[in-house]
Amino acid sequence: MAGSHVYVRQIKPGKMDLFTYLVGDPVTRDCMLIDPAFNTGRLLSIAKEAGYKVRLVVNTHGHADHVCGNAAIIAATGARLMIHEKDAPFTGRMVNRLICRALGGKPSPPADVLLRHGEYIKLGELVFTVLHTPGHTPGSICIYTRGHLFAGDTLFVGSVGRTDLPRGSAEQLTDSICRQIFSLPDDTRIWPGHDYGVTPSSTLLHEKRTNPFMRPCYRQKAT
Repeated sequence: MAGSHVYVRQIKPGKMDLFTYLVGDPVTRDCMLIDPAFNTGRLLSIAKEAGYKVRLVVNTHGHADHVCGNAAIIAATGARLMIHEKDAPFTGRMVNRLICRALGGKPSPPADVLLRHGEYIKLGELVFTVLHTPGHTPGSICIYTRGHLFAGDTLFVGSVGRTDLPRGSAEQLTDSICRQIFSLPDDTRIWPGHDYGVTPSSTLLHEKRTNPFMRPCYRQKAT
């Protein structure tokens, strides 16, 4: 998908219905890969065929199914790795390393940049805002630029990320969605971390109207 200011390619690498995103600047031809966990050779080929150079790898959170392609992408491109500071330590823990290997990937190297809420990711001439959205994990983030929200496992089409895993919190997740996502422009395209919905992407307006997990936001707004 090409817009006036950003190129977005939604890629399904082949496991766990994960989505990886190639997001690029059409002017400089620099791009970042968001959550490159599987089939990294294919991801690199897609970037090359599209005429983009991978400059950044950004993880929306530290779960193995989102990070176990980091090492291969970075080794091939020299890209810098970014993740929120609260999830960065988790990627190197033994359980994550074992799951990465079980999924056919490699443990993630340490991050080059530790992200915080409200900071900016610069890519070519583009600027993206980091929204800290804890709940699925303490360091979950969404990445926003005008017209696009890369939602990771915070918000899916018609649903939200799990909160029953270690470090999850349903209360935090609801608060994150209501405080950080609900007030974005209604025409914002929602790009989820997994293909769990009836469509591969959505708009914020559609999610407000149909996603039951956004209903508490109306109550918060009323109060």
